[in-house]
Amino acid sequence: MFKYIMILIAGLGLVACDNDSPQGSSLATVQEAHEVLSKGQAAKPFLFLDVRSPGEYQSGHVPGAKNIPVQTLAGQLADVPKDKQVFVYCESGVRSTKATKILVDAGYTNIVNMKASMRGWRNAGFEIER
Repeated sequence: MFKYIMILIAGLGLVACDNDSPQGSSLATVQEAHEVLSKGQAAKPFLFLDVRSPGEYQSGHVPGAKNIPVQTLAGQLADVPKDKQVFVYCESGVRSTKATKILVDAGYTNIVNMKASMRGWRNAGFEIER
């Protein structure tokens, strides 16, 4: 029975897969993303885009991240720069994969889906801004 429930959940797209990345985007581990953040903007301009709810964002986010919930992202594309590498994350990877697809479909070419998202960032013990 459990097996059938898991198949149903996966079929509905409710389970994040670490290898999900829409065509036209790339994946990065939290360690790779943290390295970019540590090097700073001088190395290469970037933006961390948190697509969780405002409440989740306020509870703790990647330092300097911009919050645009995935539900409103399509209407706020002007707030996402096209001239920077954009690291997209949520809590577990489901919403970031959806947001990555929205950005790629809108013509963005430098989009990185952060594997393991905020959960992985916290588990790695990296700094969190509130």
